[in-house]
Amino acid sequence: MSGGFFYVLQDEARILFVDDDPILRAFAQVNLATPTTQVDLAADGAAALDSLKTGRYDLVLLDLEMPGIDGFEVLSRIRNDPSLKDPAVIVQTGREDVEAIDRCFHLGATSFVMKPLNWRLLAYQIRYVLRAEREVSSRRAAA
Repeated sequence: MSGGFFYVLQDEARILFVDDDPILRAFAQVNLATPTTQVDLAADGAAALDSLKTGRYDLVLLDLEMPGIDGFEVLSRIRNDPSLKDPAVIVQTGREDVEAIDRCFHLGATSFVMKPLNWRLLAYQIRYVLRAEREVSSRRAAA
């Protein structure tokens, strides 16, 4: 592959990036949005749940530590509300303790990434998760 720039996220997708840090939200928009991938932003859990109820998302990037409704509660509500269409959820957090990791996967996280975020690596992980989710969906539809 040549050293030229290319978009990692080339498939059509709609992503919701949830984090209370305004700098990370701005970075997410710059680093993850492409001509085919839309990135919407939410500053807290309540805003994330509102966005999820009004829009259809393929993937949610979810911070755990937020004021008000934290990421654990948002994840729990996503997985327990059939109307939310069950998007893939990648938890992105500074927490690396066993309790947080186990709790996220028990609640239904699709994947887990550590902060500080490597945006290029995250884009590849998003691409992988989206393609894997779509493959599972197409197999279910064919069955």
